[in-house]
Amino acid sequence: MKVTPLAIADVLLLEPKIFGDDRGFFYESFNQATFEDVTKLLVVFKQDNHSKSNKGVLRGLHYQLPPNEQGKLVRVIQGEVFDVAVDIRKNSPTFGQWVAEILSAENKKQLWIPAGFAHGFQTLSDTSEFLYKTTDYYSPESEHCIAWNDPIIGIDWPIIDDLLLSSKDRQGLLLKDSNVFD
Repeated sequence: MKVTPLAIADVLLLEPKIFGDDRGFFYESFNQATFEDVTKLLVVFKQDNHSKSNKGVLRGLHYQLPPNEQGKLVRVIQGEVFDVAVDIRKNSPTFGQWVAEILSAENKKQLWIPAGFAHGFQTLSDTSEFLYKTTDYYSPESEHCIAWNDPIIGIDWPIIDDLLLSSKDRQGLLLKDSNVFD
């Protein structure tokens, strides 16, 4: 597995080794020992989630606060998404900065987003299926949402016309008004 630190070093791009031939392909999508070896992290995943979205759907920017904070290992098994992580750790030198990667069924890349980040994605293909492992369980009382279009963060989303948002995501707060990690 190839691991690439992104501009915010704690966010890692993981590229599994793909074995392909005329029959198709095989790859190990997750192996706890390999994950720990390449990331140098001891992480326990507690929940797997699967979502399907249509083109233009934007989900996020979501995060959970302690004691239910979540790290996420995300990947796409159908279609293509623009995946974003925003550093919301108040004492971080990269507070309020974002990184993004295109994740797709074709490139099979995965993104490790540790706790302390808000996460969101936008579907670029007609549909996408998105899988992610989390380090804690979903906790509605701990969940928060930052506005996808916060001008201070300034994410350059690929699709602005015909954007599809949930009512929860339409009500996201600006980073300056949000509860964030100390």
